[in-house]
Amino acid sequence: MKNTSSLLALPLALILAGPDALAQTSTTETKAPEAGANSFTEAQAKDRIEKAGFSKVTGLRKDDQGIWRATATKSDAQVNVSLDFRGNVTTQ
Repeated sequence: MKNTSSLLALPLALILAGPDALAQTSTTETKAPEAGANSFTEAQAKDRIEKAGFSKVTGLRKDDQGIWRATATKSDAQVNVSLDFRGNVTTQ
């Protein structure tokens, strides 16, 4: 009985924590990136974009609204990608 309780504890904790418990970076096609004071370094921004499933990240720069912008590849298509101060990765 003790083993069963241990096996159920982690899934139950994840369910109670909500869907963001496992997500470190979210990717969306429709929501615009949020302007704000962005503390990500260039290396961290590139890493987050790559972890969101993009490759060949080029031209990475932070604009005057604190949004990192670049060109990247996903599913053999080249897209414009951005990373806001919350860590949200979006495409245009």
